[in-house]
Amino acid sequence: MRVITGDYKGRKLETPEGWDIRPTSDKVKESIFNILMNDTYGAVFCDLFSGTGSLGIEALSRGAERCYFCDSSRESIRLTIHNLKHVGAEEKAVVLQGDYVRCLSRIREKVDIFLLDPPYRGGLYEKCLGQIDSLDLLAEMGIIVAEHDSRQELPEEIGSLVRVRDRRYGKTTLTLYRRKQDLELLTAEEEE
Repeated sequence: MRVITGDYKGRKLETPEGWDIRPTSDKVKESIFNILMNDTYGAVFCDLFSGTGSLGIEALSRGAERCYFCDSSRESIRLTIHNLKHVGAEEKAVVLQGDYVRCLSRIREKVDIFLLDPPYRGGLYEKCLGQIDSLDLLAEMGIIVAEHDSRQELPEEIGSLVRVRDRRYGKTTLTLYRRKQDLELLTAEEEE
């Protein structure tokens, strides 16, 4: 697994030995950042369930200001820290170990883009989205990208969050969420 483009382009990232961590494929990672192309530079990211840190490191490589890397697994945190040091991105990273509730409660600023990639069968998507919404962590015009199994349908709405797009890539689907009030603003701007 390598960093696709940007400041750390081509740097090889350490990957897990077993199957406890499911890294995002390069094809899906490329698709995520094609979707976020105009929103990455200068943004604050949160790579929730970071695994190897690959998605957050890609964001930093493409000009993100800062990224929170969150995971409950000690092995994932070890891999993330190793990979951050390897590419030289430690100063732009905040690494938090713990479950998603604990990690999200420790973030003290608005996040522009959440990368949400929990274990597919853990039933965590709705809970994570609800927690992000209840803590009011998503910045104005922020985006949540949820990577999930294509057989799983995510809800249209959770609290103030609204599903705005689904993109399918074989067995993986990316579902994007925004805040209702931001979606209304974007719609009003398009109508003008």
